[in-house]
Amino acid sequence: MGWSKVNKAPLVKSARIDTPDGLWFRCSGCNEVIYRDNFEANHHVCPKCNLHHPMEPLKRFKLLLDPETFVERDVEMSPVDSLEFVDSKDYASRIKLSQQKTSAKDAFLAGEGEIYGIPVQVGGFDFRFMGGSMGSVVGEKIARVFLRAGELRQPAIVVSSSGGARMQEGLLSLMQMAKTCAALSRMRDAGIPMISILANPTTGGVAASYAMLGDVNLAEPQALIGFAGPRVIQQTIGQSLPEGFQTAEYLLEHGMLDRIVERCDMRKVVGEMLQILTSGTKRGSPKKSKS
Repeated sequence: MGWSKVNKAPLVKSARIDTPDGLWFRCSGCNEVIYRDNFEANHHVCPKCNLHHPMEPLKRFKLLLDPETFVERDVEMSPVDSLEFVDSKDYASRIKLSQQKTSAKDAFLAGEGEIYGIPVQVGGFDFRFMGGSMGSVVGEKIARVFLRAGELRQPAIVVSSSGGARMQEGLLSLMQMAKTCAALSRMRDAGIPMISILANPTTGGVAASYAMLGDVNLAEPQALIGFAGPRVIQQTIGQSLPEGFQTAEYLLEHGMLDRIVERCDMRKVVGEMLQILTSGTKRGSPKKSKS
């Protein structure tokens, strides 16, 4: 039992090396852990399973538009708690927290820019802001994108990534479905085209309104697109759903989409579509894709 007489001095704790927060990212599609710098360098697309994750609208516009052409519009618009809505937390607090988290006033960024020299009106969702939900301000911004497009006779491009209408604004939120469709109709009456890009996810009142009404409907691979989620539908009807139900691939197969486009190829494909829809342009024409 000599071992019991050994001097058991306490071990000296080694200096702890802290890992910086946010250094790694776990993909919700394949559950792989990815080095965040690699994930962001790949434009928020998982290099393992190719799932296209939500992307901040400004970063998306940098991929889509000609360099240094984006100008933000409707900068000062910010949501208000008109209904004084409270669930587990009051709506005013949720707005403030989301604004601090994203450094944005709401879930939609609107502006104008150029794609291969063609002037366009653009808008995109920020899914980080309350799930990209569409409230009064978001709906108004989308409507203004369409109205400006009609007035300036410029094509409109909207990138959707949303959980749908914002429940904290009740009926005021649902009214945005009609407002955005009405503004899109006015733009169409002026003969101006709209390209709708559906990213993961595009659901609820956004999918049920303007998002599926583009002259061209494009989607990113594996994007969830639909009104209610597949689990809700399956529980409601009590039946199993087809494999891949409500994915972009399923919708393309059933005629609901025109094309599925990788994020890195979106600029080139949209440029080609704009040439067709606007009878072409002599400046900076994109090369035709092989697909």
